[in-house]
Amino acid sequence: MYEKEGQSGVQPQPPRTRISKDPPMLFPLTSLFDDLPGLKLLDIGASPIDGEPPYQALYDGGRAELVGFEPDPHQFQALLDLAMPRAIFLPHALGDGKPGELKICASPGMTSLLEPDPEVLSKFHGFGDWGRVVKREHLETKRLDDIPEASGSDYMKIDVQGGELAVFEGGPNTMNGLSVVHTEVQFVPFYRDQPLFAELDQALRAAGFFFHRFMPIHSRVFKPMVINQDPYAGLSQELWSDAVYVRRFTDFEDLPVPQLLKIAVLLNDLYESVDLASLALQHVDAREGSRRQARYLNAIENSLA
Repeated sequence: MYEKEGQSGVQPQPPRTRISKDPPMLFPLTSLFDDLPGLKLLDIGASPIDGEPPYQALYDGGRAELVGFEPDPHQFQALLDLAMPRAIFLPHALGDGKPGELKICASPGMTSLLEPDPEVLSKFHGFGDWGRVVKREHLETKRLDDIPEASGSDYMKIDVQGGELAVFEGGPNTMNGLSVVHTEVQFVPFYRDQPLFAELDQALRAAGFFFHRFMPIHSRVFKPMVINQDPYAGLSQELWSDAVYVRRFTDFEDLPVPQLLKIAVLLNDLYESVDLASLALQHVDAREGSRRQARYLNAIENSLA
């Protein structure tokens, strides 16, 4: 996660990395079916500095509960101050369950359990300042599977600045129950020994997911070049993205109906992945003898007319 300008006193700040809301959602799936199951959402790295998270529309619909994690004390308090209904926030740093050191950076969006790599960051406008460590706090990390509040979750959004792989490896049981994972991925390491997209992809595929899409890919121009006097402008070097992973569609025929319905809700309401949502409903129809897929496709056609 990278902050917007003016939010931390270190200016300018990197812009937020979140799912685009353009075009707007066609319609929530609850507008078609009134028997859909509720969902449990995980937000690992829940700091509110990035604006609305990718699951906001679904949460606002009132049919989802949320469990969030944020180890930075100031950002954790900001979450508590929101007084969100159906939400629990915990101040845990998730990882391998061993002692760690939180590197609190000049830009809160760069705070990490990993050490920022100034050799890489200094090649791009702003990042050398944003990634400067201003405080270090020793703490005990916790494994995801050791957090009872996380049990039974359906969806994970994770943005922990290089610590994603450690969270996945510390939560095999929790991961096994998830249907969709929305994770930040890096193509170039901003931190020393940071696992990159390739390592995260391998871990998620081994956990039963297929890569679905990037949301979107961000690039930056190398210093000293500046494009239109914009320090955020990108050119050749692609650096990071959010990546969405979905339970393997080749396994849909083996998944229970409630999970298939949850997959359809998540894909439709959050990502407008109407083709994969339709496939999930097709497998529901095969079990129930229903016509949910036909009703869904008809509704899509009418909404685009």
